[in-house]
Amino acid sequence: MRATAIIATLDEAETIEAIVAEVRPHVDEVLVVDGHSRDGTAELARGAGAQVIEDRGRGKGDALRCGIDAATTELVVFIDADGSHRASDIPRLLEPLRTGEADVVVGSRTRGGSDELHGDLPKFARMIGSDLITLAINYRFDVRLSDSQNGFRAMTTAAARDLDLTEDITTIEQEMICKALWRGHRIVEIPTHEDRRRVGESKIRVGRVAPRYVWCVLRYLAGPGLPPGKARAARFGTVEQRP
Repeated sequence: MRATAIIATLDEAETIEAIVAEVRPHVDEVLVVDGHSRDGTAELARGAGAQVIEDRGRGKGDALRCGIDAATTELVVFIDADGSHRASDIPRLLEPLRTGEADVVVGSRTRGGSDELHGDLPKFARMIGSDLITLAINYRFDVRLSDSQNGFRAMTTAAARDLDLTEDITTIEQEMICKALWRGHRIVEIPTHEDRRRVGESKIRVGRVAPRYVWCVLRYLAGPGLPPGKARAARFGTVEQRP
């Protein structure tokens, strides 16, 4: 089963060439979805061998949805452009999909460690918020995830398209998990280490996005959020943790 790496970018000229080079040996297609960068990110990505498309300018979630629509392979893996995820972990994320044991595989920073979630108050706030959301998901669906927010994850392309994703920003990560569980998809969690981003600081502003995170988790805990005409019986999926 062939795989596409989807990398959402916004002004990542300092890292994108290295990220594309690190990812290419592990997938069949590298798709950079650029958020209208002004620093030459798209051109550098093309030069490094990636296919580049533009998103609709709404945020990371919008970029990932564009990537899912454009992927031409059976599997997709999402990896950030800041260098915090290790491309060498991609085969481990794809393996349960290729063996048919899972529909969604999530890299866990809680189990694998993170250099990015510690050190100052904004990072502390992000970590606490992430843990609270994961706790709510676990109790709602009677599962035992350790990290519902990590963007480093892989899915079958069919499962990704089945979720009817709508979130435009980073709340898409928790939307993916909730909808996957509602629809009965099998989730496998694998420990992955998160390195400190190579350049600059995170573009996430906790105070600005916190209300959307709260609204999103309440909305998708309450129900699968299926569009009209696609309602189906809710059925909870499963979560398995792997070493």
